[in-house]
Amino acid sequence: MKNLITLRSDLKNPEKYSKELSQNLKKNSWIELLPESAQHSEITVTNLPNTSGLIIGSGGSSGKEPHRCLHTCENLNQSAIATREWLKAHELQPNSSLIMNPLPMHHISGLMSWWRSRAWGASHVWIVPSLMHDLPRLIAYCQPFFDNNDGPKLISLVPTQLNRLLRDSLGIQWLKFFTVIWVGGAHISKDTAQFARAEGIPLAPCYGATETAAMVTVMSPSDFLSGIQGCGNPLIDVELSIANDGALKVKTPRLALARLQNGQLTELRDADGWWKSGDIAELSTRNYLLNIDIIGRIDNAINSGGETVFPESLENKLLQAAKEIEIPLEALIFLPIEDKEWGQRLVGVFRWRERCTSSDSAKYLQNLKALTNDWLPAERPVAWHLCKDLAPNAAGKWERAAWKEWLINQAHRVP
Repeated sequence: MKNLITLRSDLKNPEKYSKELSQNLKKNSWIELLPESAQHSEITVTNLPNTSGLIIGSGGSSGKEPHRCLHTCENLNQSAIATREWLKAHELQPNSSLIMNPLPMHHISGLMSWWRSRAWGASHVWIVPSLMHDLPRLIAYCQPFFDNNDGPKLISLVPTQLNRLLRDSLGIQWLKFFTVIWVGGAHISKDTAQFARAEGIPLAPCYGATETAAMVTVMSPSDFLSGIQGCGNPLIDVELSIANDGALKVKTPRLALARLQNGQLTELRDADGWWKSGDIAELSTRNYLLNIDIIGRIDNAINSGGETVFPESLENKLLQAAKEIEIPLEALIFLPIEDKEWGQRLVGVFRWRERCTSSDSAKYLQNLKALTNDWLPAERPVAWHLCKDLAPNAAGKWERAAWKEWLINQAHRVP
């Protein structure tokens, strides 16, 4: 008989939460992992396949409605095996490793960090969110674990966490304790990558999704530090290809059984076993290995005056250019608005790193606009909005639909 168990993440006590999950895994049920603030679930037992596993949230950052992926425990084990073999290929022993985990278990990266420790017999240490914002306490808390473990020290970070740590000397000191730092490579700006290389931070840019039970490609820290771009090479159980529209396609035995959205289950695989992602990618070959580079989200691309424009690529380009001439640009997002002549045009929403006077803000904005003067007309923003609350979500992703709604509200404000 099918059964559904719902667990809400406990950010303040992840150890207790993980023990509860361990106990429920023995019940041969479907277990839905929800954020702490979630009010209810749309899932009913009748929706579910006649098997068991975990239901993990995904999506919502690209403008589409959030959805959930159904994974069997075998899928998660297969993902852990693939990562284990990658470590062994780089002469790192998985079973002697120490895994530090600052990510919530309702997030695929947080779940898989914990799951790998179980599958490998490795040590696992939870890091609660408050510690990540208090670097002296973070170092004091982690130091005994570092001192008592001679094996590889591993961690997965989202780009927001990485960027915050790199802005502080104590954060840089802490990052240097690790052997491998897995981080979503599609979201690492060139500026961040250059700074991390200069500091000798052992980043391992990777690409993955909830649909694929976490990472499917990864770059070694040595390749990253040598200046190689991209998100690395496919893991042992992964095939990659590019669809006609430029989207990345993935074939792996650990694809989710199905996607659940609005109460409906849909199959991920096509007739040939491929899952088509929402990311535009480029594949190349280096040293006889396939290498992947993520360009942007296909559903974020806009058509402006007949040109296909990728806002994420332009955001990274402008952030890098602003950094080089010391414009204190902290956050930036380009959003589309409808235009009768062009179809769509871009609007820039931004936040300064520091509090500015009105005159300084105006000066910085003029300098920022000047950096786009040599861009194609379709790429140049037609308006700019300062927003002191602008930031990605906790997973380091932009909730573009929410910020588009914010932009619409700005347009309807009474002066």
